[in-house]
Amino acid sequence: KILVTGGAGFIGSELVRNLIKTTSHEVINIDKLTYAGNLDSLLSVEKSERYTLVTADICDFAALESCFDIHKPNIVMHLAAESHVDRSIDSPSDFIETNIVGTYNMLEVARAYWINLDEIKKRTFRFHHISTDEVFGDLEGEDDLFTEETPYAPSSPYSASKAASDHLVRAWFRTYNFPVVITNCSNNY
Repeated sequence: KILVTGGAGFIGSELVRNLIKTTSHEVINIDKLTYAGNLDSLLSVEKSERYTLVTADICDFAALESCFDIHKPNIVMHLAAESHVDRSIDSPSDFIETNIVGTYNMLEVARAYWINLDEIKKRTFRFHHISTDEVFGDLEGEDDLFTEETPYAPSSPYSASKAASDHLVRAWFRTYNFPVVITNCSNNY
């Protein structure tokens, strides 16, 4: 069972469709269904026996606990986030709340769930945090690129909130040995 946060968003919905189409996994989609969520993008999977939509906010700790208790995921793919740099400049508090506090909630609920798994399930559980290359700042020219050694240098409230969430995920790995993966993909279309 794969729990996907933000699965009604542009990238999340493609992930959900792909998982249902190409695997035999059950997919639980947690989405707040804000301006960025589009249920029309999930019409092709909404009737699948392996797909479940949970309308919830990742800032709602109790709703997350309930979702984990009911669905018992093996993997978490955390995509839910406030995005769009221009929106972050106009309303940074939304980005702090969702991207930092929401990620903290996801980490804590997932960790509490993981601690109580049997040893086999504990070893195979993963928390995949999907981030952005914008945490690395700005590129200089057409030939410049980011690498895994590029230092963090966020340049907007959006990228700063995503950098903070990355640091939380790393800290949960280091402090609690919580099994995480972080990916920093570039802009998607």
